[in-house]
Amino acid sequence: MLLYFHIPFCDSKCSYCAFNSYVDKFHLKQEYMKALKKQLEFELKRCKPKKESIKSVFIGGGTPSTVSPELYKEIFELISPYLKKDVEITSEANPNSATKHWLEGMRALGVNRISFGVQSFDEKKLKLLNRAHNPNQAIEAVKNAKKTGFENISLDLIYATLGDTKELLQNDLNLAFSLPINHLSAYALTIEEGTAFESKPQMSKEQLEITQWLFEEIEKRGFSQYEISNFGTYRSVHNIGYWEYEEYMGVGAGAVGRIANKRYYPQPDIEKYIQNPIDINTEELSDEDIKIEKIFLGLRSIVGIDKNTLDKQEIQKADLLVQEGKLIFQEGKYFNKEYLLSDEIALYLTS
Repeated sequence: MLLYFHIPFCDSKCSYCAFNSYVDKFHLKQEYMKALKKQLEFELKRCKPKKESIKSVFIGGGTPSTVSPELYKEIFELISPYLKKDVEITSEANPNSATKHWLEGMRALGVNRISFGVQSFDEKKLKLLNRAHNPNQAIEAVKNAKKTGFENISLDLIYATLGDTKELLQNDLNLAFSLPINHLSAYALTIEEGTAFESKPQMSKEQLEITQWLFEEIEKRGFSQYEISNFGTYRSVHNIGYWEYEEYMGVGAGAVGRIANKRYYPQPDIEKYIQNPIDINTEELSDEDIKIEKIFLGLRSIVGIDKNTLDKQEIQKADLLVQEGKLIFQEGKYFNKEYLLSDEIALYLTS
C-alpha cells in the first residue's frame, strides 16, 4: 500500500499550477495539520493496513517545505507501525523554503528522499513561471540536502515553454547533472484551466523534435527513462506503485485515494476540510474504468500491460502493434517502446 499526504500551502502561485494550493492561508497551518491527523486516523481504521505494509509515503502539494518539521511529528508517530523497514518516504520541497534546518528536521522524522521543484536554472524563465526561488537557491538547496545525508535526491525541470531553446535546456541539464541527484522529472508545460496561463496558451510550445532531443540528452547522462516524465539511476517506489495500480490512501485537502474499486476525494477547500476532514466523496470504478486506467498507466511506463487485462479484440490490436515494432511482448506483458506515443496507442487499443 502507498500513502500520500497533500500540503496545500505555497510560497507563490506558479503561473502554470492547477494543483490545490494557496498562498494566503499560512495562518491555518496548525489547524490544517490537526485535521490531517484526524483524517489519517479515519483512513487507517477504514483501510486497516497491516503492520509494516506501507511501502512508500509521499508528501506533496502545494509546498511541503512551507510547514515546519515539528508540525509533521504526530503524523509520523501515527504511521510508524505501518511502515515497511525499507520504506521510501519522499517529500517535495521548494529551494527557497527548504532550509538546512527544515531538511535536518525532516530527515530526523524519517524522510529519506527529497524532490525539489527547480523547474529551471534560468532566471528569466523562473520569473516567467512565477517561481519563488532563483538559480543559486536551487543549487544550494540540492547541495544542502546531500550534506544533510539524503542519498535519494530528485529535481523537476519544465520544458516546452515559450522561449525555450536547446541552449537554455542544455544549460539546465548541465547544472542539474553537476548536482548530487539520482532522479530527474521532466514535464512539458501544459496550460490548465484556472491558471494564470489560461489566457496565454502561447506560453506552452512543445516541439516533438526538441522533446525527443531532451529525453536523449538525459539518457546520455546515464539516467534511464522509466516513465514518460521520469528518469534516474534510482526509480521511485511510490511512482512505480501508482503505475502498477497499487492501492493508496490519500490524506489532505484535495488529495485522492483508491482502495479496491473505490476512489476517495477529501474536501479540497482548506477551511471546510479543517471543519470536517472526513467529509469524503466516493467514486465507484467499473471494471472497464480500471482496465482503461491500467492500459494508459502501463503504456507510459516500464510497468507495461498484462495480456490478461485485455479482451480478445484488444489483444489482436496489441499483437498487430508488436508485428509493426511499436510494442514489445515479453513474459506475458506488452511494453511500449515510445512513451511519447503512449496515449495514441492506448486510444487505439481501447477504441
